[in-house]
Amino acid sequence: MTDLKTTLSEAVAAAFAAEGVDAARAAVTPSDRPDLADFQSNGALAAAKALKANPRDLAARVAERLKDDARLLSVEVAGPGFINLKVADDALSARAQEIAADADHAGAAIVASPRQVVIDYGGPNVAKPMHVGHLRSAIIGESLKRIFRFRGDKVTGDAHFGDWGFQMGLLIVACGDEGQNLPGADAFMAEGDGPFPEDSPVTLADLDRLYPLAAGRAKEDPAFRDRARRATAELQSGRAGYRALWRHFVIVSREALEREYAALSVDFDLWNGESDAHPLMDQMIAHLRDTGLLVEDDGAQVVHVAKPGETRKKKLPDGSVIEAPSPPPLLVISSEGSAMYGTTDLATILDRKQAIGPDLVLYVVDERQAEHFQQVFRAAYLVGYAPEGSLEHLGFGTMNGADGKPFKTRAGGVLKLRDLIDMATDKARERLQEARLGDDLPSDEFEAIAHKVAIAALKFADLSNARTTSYVFDLDRFTSFEGKTGPYLLYQAVRIKSLLRKAEDQGAAPGPIMIADPAERDLALTLDAFSSAVADAYDKRMPHLLAEHAYRIAQSFSKFYAACPVLAAPDEATRGSRLTLSAAALRQLETALDLLGIETPERM
Repeated sequence: MTDLKTTLSEAVAAAFAAEGVDAARAAVTPSDRPDLADFQSNGALAAAKALKANPRDLAARVAERLKDDARLLSVEVAGPGFINLKVADDALSARAQEIAADADHAGAAIVASPRQVVIDYGGPNVAKPMHVGHLRSAIIGESLKRIFRFRGDKVTGDAHFGDWGFQMGLLIVACGDEGQNLPGADAFMAEGDGPFPEDSPVTLADLDRLYPLAAGRAKEDPAFRDRARRATAELQSGRAGYRALWRHFVIVSREALEREYAALSVDFDLWNGESDAHPLMDQMIAHLRDTGLLVEDDGAQVVHVAKPGETRKKKLPDGSVIEAPSPPPLLVISSEGSAMYGTTDLATILDRKQAIGPDLVLYVVDERQAEHFQQVFRAAYLVGYAPEGSLEHLGFGTMNGADGKPFKTRAGGVLKLRDLIDMATDKARERLQEARLGDDLPSDEFEAIAHKVAIAALKFADLSNARTTSYVFDLDRFTSFEGKTGPYLLYQAVRIKSLLRKAEDQGAAPGPIMIADPAERDLALTLDAFSSAVADAYDKRMPHLLAEHAYRIAQSFSKFYAACPVLAAPDEATRGSRLTLSAAALRQLETALDLLGIETPERM
């Protein structure tokens, strides 16, 4: 299914080629002046310069070749050589009808060659409650997963838990030290093969309490830190009691994580952790040694990933400055003999290669991890675990408070994700009550709607910003039913649903689309632009481009609804046309919202 911008680009390209001009210069874009034209092509200016010709004369010749195209109502040359194109009502009606009939993709095209894609998003640590720092990865990653699937790719979403590092050793030692305060934990400290208790000695609340205490103690107490390091090494080496206790950590943590992600309408195909790559570690390290990539460096073992000449200035402890590799070498085995964070990430790439064979892997992780991923990706390319360019780090900015710093509680602590969702739901409930929306609904349905409004507020506030930028958290603004917000979009969708229900109750039937009124034209052109919005969001990995389109649909429909009576249309044919156009707008708006991870209620 092809949008008007694409088909008109092809027509203009053919006209340019007939004039001896490179067709690549013939791009058609939506008009900067929609009062004058629907689309424009500015290629004649650059083409004429290359040909040393008059750009307006060249544009006039191209326009002459296009004047008999039945899809165009007019072709005019403006200014120094802009070509303005206005689509004929019949062509616009036909395209709108095509969109209305497309139940699966609402007028959007799919990729010609689907790929196998893995999206790595989430990344919470086992034994820690999720907090606001996990929000953007979850929201952006989920939207990208949906967009890539919608375009036709086969996508695997992986949570990739942090479940195998030093924090596990800290918790094991902390549990062992709790004694009477944590009944049953001491059973897991025994050496040997068990058996060990099947019931968990810890809850998530226990882990939440113990981890910060253990992490703080490790900074102050070298003996405790060394015990935790030994426990980490013994866990990874397979000590049965530690493994049994660790499995309880994972199980109780995952239950809570699944609950929090479900509240955000986020899910994963794989709930894998760093530990899932552990069986491949020895094989991978041996392979790195055999290929000569793993080298000794000041007692550690590293892979040098910088190319010749890639350096930066580095200040040494004595104050002197040297030229050091940039990016720095990937630390694979520390001087103490333990595998590192990057080692696990590299092994995960190998694991995915063997289990899935992806053409592309996207890592939706905080921008501050950029250098880490640069090191890991280069190492993966060097050792042959992934084709060059198949690994992408999609960094993102932070959600900030009014002070411009990463969002904190009033007390200065990190806000738990569950508390954030509850805050947003409370505010959404308040907004609904202020607007007298849902007054006549059963309480359970009202609460479900309040939750959907809250999640829409949080997600749209995030996704309406470019992924790479930071934004300020403003719950009052996010939950408003006016302006560029998630609740406003939900309200517009619900309003269309109400209109269509009334039409059905009155026996009014949809009919063929006939575009005539300027507001109908505007809505039809907006719906036509969906395919480009989806393709751009996909190609650029930028969901905000789709969020922008969803907002444009809502605005365009609002203008159409005000200017073009639907149920009170002057005749049956016009009413049927406007009903079909309304239904097409609803489907596309709901589709766009779904791709953003936002669920639309049936009523408010």
